[in-house]
Amino acid sequence: MRARFLTLFAAVAVVAAGVGAGTQSSIPRMPDGRPDLTGTYDLATLTPVERPAGTPLVLTADEAAKREKQAAMRFVLGAQPSKGDREAPPVGGDGSPGPAGNVGGYNTFWLDPGSHFSLVNGEIRASLVVDPPDGRVPPLTEDARKRIAARRVAVTSDQVSREGDPGWEGPGAYDDPERRPLGERCLLGFGSTSGPPVLPNYFYNNLHQIVQTPDHVMILTEMVHDARIIRMNAEHLPKTIRKWMGDSVGWWEGDTLVVETTNFTDRTRFRGATENLRVVERFTRVDDKTLLYRFTIEDPATWERPWTGEYTWPATGDLIYEYACHEGNYALENILRGARAKEARDAAAAKKTSALKKPESEKKK
Repeated sequence: MRARFLTLFAAVAVVAAGVGAGTQSSIPRMPDGRPDLTGTYDLATLTPVERPAGTPLVLTADEAAKREKQAAMRFVLGAQPSKGDREAPPVGGDGSPGPAGNVGGYNTFWLDPGSHFSLVNGEIRASLVVDPPDGRVPPLTEDARKRIAARRVAVTSDQVSREGDPGWEGPGAYDDPERRPLGERCLLGFGSTSGPPVLPNYFYNNLHQIVQTPDHVMILTEMVHDARIIRMNAEHLPKTIRKWMGDSVGWWEGDTLVVETTNFTDRTRFRGATENLRVVERFTRVDDKTLLYRFTIEDPATWERPWTGEYTWPATGDLIYEYACHEGNYALENILRGARAKEARDAAAAKKTSALKKPESEKKK
């Protein structure tokens, strides 16, 4: 566990220094002269995708330090050992913040959501979204609203769809072994951590590793071990070929790696998008320890306009360990076994109750 919150690194001098102190000559380069993006990066950050309406994009150093201290305190309080004799949580959770409504998931000791806000060009950012300028994802089109509403009804009437998570089908998805979400099935990282766009996972496993050659760039995601292969200076695959993370092709524009991804499957549905989603990413090495990551989302069938976000990827010396997750995880067998055992227990209890309620004349028969 990376002990990110054990020390609060709110040094104003460091914040003021910001990102972008490097020069073109100081950044590491490959033998072919291109910037060397190779390395492992920790994407954990307190900066959310969107910020409250009417609030500024840039935080002051004092405000950032205050929020970071509050986050550190919440982390410490939430990491206290759980009492072994505690009562079971209410069915459906108690509604407080926590996994699945706080029904007894991990406490914060096991989480690694980040301890600092993202620094871009020396600015402490309050949101990843920079365009539209209000820091909000653009409104859905009328067709998108109808499409998402129809999908909610088609699954079950009591579910609430959370379209920010690819493949998410709401709480009811966990009631059916054939409708488990993609992350639960170990097919794709939770949220959009695998990308594109690559977004922070606000729980844990935020490491990403880049391996670069002249012909290919690979991005390995710690969460659910996804590996995306970017083919350099290539043509996109035929539209008939669809992939979980889309088809990514890249090229260099000066010292910036530009990656265009299309050919998504209709099962990922990033924030409700269609399979015609187009994502353009830009990777720029700021200095020997920092990448600037910028992405633009475009799907006219889903949003009223394209939108853009950016944040920094700090390099880390931490290692990516195996995420031993696979479809048909062993736990699913036990979940099904437990459900059958509960059904048998409930049936026996119902039979016993029914027998007790019978009139004495029927009991004698």
